[in-house]
Amino acid sequence: MDDATTAPTPTVSVSPTVATADSVHGRVDVIADRQGYLAAVEAIAAGHGPISIDAERASGYRYSQRAYLIQVFRRGAGVFLFDPPAIGSFDELQAVIGHEEWVLHAASQDLACLREVGLDPELVFDTELGARLAGLPKVGLGAVVEQLLGVHLAKEHSAADWSTRPLPQSWLVYAALDVELLVDLRDAMHELLEGAGKLEIAREEFAATVAREAKPPKAEPWRRLTGLHTVRGSRGLAVARELWLARDEYARQVDTAAGRLVPDASLVAATKAQPADKRALAGVREFVGRASRSELDRWWAAIERGMSTDDLPSHRGPAGDTLPPPRSWADKSPMADARYRHARPVVAAIAEELDLPVENLLTPELLRRLCWEPPIPFDTDTLAAALRDLGARRWQVEAVAGPLADAFVDAHQEPESPPAEAS
Repeated sequence: MDDATTAPTPTVSVSPTVATADSVHGRVDVIADRQGYLAAVEAIAAGHGPISIDAERASGYRYSQRAYLIQVFRRGAGVFLFDPPAIGSFDELQAVIGHEEWVLHAASQDLACLREVGLDPELVFDTELGARLAGLPKVGLGAVVEQLLGVHLAKEHSAADWSTRPLPQSWLVYAALDVELLVDLRDAMHELLEGAGKLEIAREEFAATVAREAKPPKAEPWRRLTGLHTVRGSRGLAVARELWLARDEYARQVDTAAGRLVPDASLVAATKAQPADKRALAGVREFVGRASRSELDRWWAAIERGMSTDDLPSHRGPAGDTLPPPRSWADKSPMADARYRHARPVVAAIAEELDLPVENLLTPELLRRLCWEPPIPFDTDTLAAALRDLGARRWQVEAVAGPLADAFVDAHQEPESPPAEAS
């Protein structure tokens, strides 16, 4: 870990017009001690305007989704790179910036790990979400910066292992530039949204991002195992489940991404091979991964549990609140199918008129739920209330409630298909 980190002064000063991958920069240091952190907080407090903030995780490398680097920029203060595991609590920074506007790109991806260290915004400006609402063709940070600021921003380290210590200078420069340009991008995006008459829409969406609660954990997360659909029988599912749970427990213990220990395909291969003993398991050619042999006892014990348990899982999984797939609606609920067929093109046409992605006008899940169990009667006020109950924002309700009410009426006036003739 780099310990030359106590200086609170700006670590990088880059004009946006030269923030390219081949630019020349001074040294970028990480703040990794309390003294340097508190001095940086004081400098940030003396700055002015919005706070741009970003977090780097180690997805694909570590089990946890914690932040391994947090970058903060403010005009008049500069850019600061913090090492969260070394610093610990960020309460002092939260006290300084909590009430200010935070600028993030794809805020929903970073809010959880920021909140984990005590950083929680009241107000955000999300440049990625703003780009979607503005109808930009590409919404990645590099593409949006290039389109709105005329700057090429290299993204070669986006998938790096940010738990690495010490962090290479090229990575730190990349991380600094990510936030250093965000405030300029925010201003350009604000102007673009205002010109398109979408600024109030964006503000509602930004507020919803901050207010959105974390999704509860899935009841049976092992069912996400890639290739599980190829496993036959309840006993096979039980073995796959025990292998997944054993891998998840071990991954948590060693804080390593589960797939780096033993890939999903290996767990499925071991399940389908039905090895008779530990030696046979070791002989399964497709059973690979860095922990496939070093933890062989662990995997064999999991298989034995799966083979002996009386708790056999069903093929369908927990019913919960999941709707059947729309392709089956014609058989399960013909009227729901008719409502869905009439509603989808209506929503698509409104989205095209507003020049934004359909999923930002109304999420597919929300539309399906409305079509599956619609409120009665089919009028604007009733559908508007149902949309609000499902989490739609005011602007979404105003845009779609009336047209959807008309679409539902049309669906119920559609002549029923004649019964099939007996063969």
